[in-house]
Amino acid sequence: MITDAQGHTLTGATAEAAHHYEQAVTAFNLYRGDPMAALERATAAAPGFAMAHLLKAHLLAIATEPAAAAGARELLQATAGLPMNDRERSHRAAIGLILRGEWSAAAQALDHHHTRHPFDIVALQVGHLCDFFRANARNLRDRLARTLPQWSADLPGHSILLGMYAFGLEEAGQYAQAEDVGRSALDAQPLDCWAHHAVAHVMEMQARHQDGIGWMLAREPHWSGDDNFFQVHNWWHRALCHLELGQADQALALYDGPIRSGRSAVAVDMIDASALLWRLSMSGVDVGDRWNEIATAWDAHADGALYPFNDWHAAMAWLGAGREADVQRLEQRLRAAPQDREASRWAADTGADLVAGFAAFWRGDFEVAVQHLHSARGIANRFGGSHAQRDVIDWTLTEAALRGRRFGLAEALAHERLALRPHSPVNLGFLQRARAVAAPARRSAAAAA
Repeated sequence: MITDAQGHTLTGATAEAAHHYEQAVTAFNLYRGDPMAALERATAAAPGFAMAHLLKAHLLAIATEPAAAAGARELLQATAGLPMNDRERSHRAAIGLILRGEWSAAAQALDHHHTRHPFDIVALQVGHLCDFFRANARNLRDRLARTLPQWSADLPGHSILLGMYAFGLEEAGQYAQAEDVGRSALDAQPLDCWAHHAVAHVMEMQARHQDGIGWMLAREPHWSGDDNFFQVHNWWHRALCHLELGQADQALALYDGPIRSGRSAVAVDMIDASALLWRLSMSGVDVGDRWNEIATAWDAHADGALYPFNDWHAAMAWLGAGREADVQRLEQRLRAAPQDREASRWAADTGADLVAGFAAFWRGDFEVAVQHLHSARGIANRFGGSHAQRDVIDWTLTEAALRGRRFGLAEALAHERLALRPHSPVNLGFLQRARAVAAPARRSAAAAA
């Protein structure tokens, strides 16, 4: 009987195939290397190896890219006749839910999966990513809190769970504990870039931007290799630190260098590129024709159907490239999305207003932008991504209020932001700009009364 590193039976595997499979799992855990190539070797050695096919399908399904989703559907169909045990059938069912756009149903199915198979590290990581893609901060934390006590420190993969737990703690606002757990994960496995990025998120949310730059520089050899799937996102975190400190030139240099020089066609990388250019533009930086390249790259991904968080970032790039007609068509597709699955409801309830709000901001219709973004921001926390990624919504809303001369609203939003990050230079700048007009206006009104 062939088993994985945590002791689960691998139906249809051979010893050689299981070895390649474990290489793929490790690559997935660390976001480092090529798990798909290892899985190709595994299925070549054992064509009936169920979990190798299912892990391929998982990786394609959670890519949130139309072509990858089509590949996952083909794999799921191809596995229909393979012998599987209960654990493997449970994986297959979860993949099917993800592909139907039912992210919460998939996450909940994996919640129950963990009670039967608590040492299933693939299911834990996929479940964690499902929680991320549906922006469920509580379950990002509690999926691991429920499971970690059953793991011993010497069970292979224990440190990977710590890295995931660190990110969940950060998204739940438990910053000190998140940093401690993340650093512990890295002590055990220095190459865990998810744990590294969890600590980077803590520093971002606490406005410790000098610390964030130092953290990135000190650990750069561990996360910046060409085989690291998360390198662009970690460079993006460093760029945000520079931008907060008023160092726009450094942020733009990072965009032109490690963030976008490789012209990545991976959705998560393009999200970071769009979001950074948008922040730079709002900060008064002329980004030139950089919008055109990233806008074209989005054409193969933004379909208004699969994952609206991606579509919203495509809209940023299309707006920057002057493609307002494409943005209008995207908004219409999002609003018309059938309400028969969760991702479609995200599209209509949140995605359409975000696209409309960002489009209004771009064309200078700041009152309309305020209306749409104020409406969307309250439900955006179920819409995918992290707090740091979604912060661009409130940043844009506050900037729209300032440019639209809604100074009372801008001041209120600045106070709200400062309550969370009191040392943020960007937030302090918002308050200073709002007060420069709002306070004198209040004094005049009081004198007139």
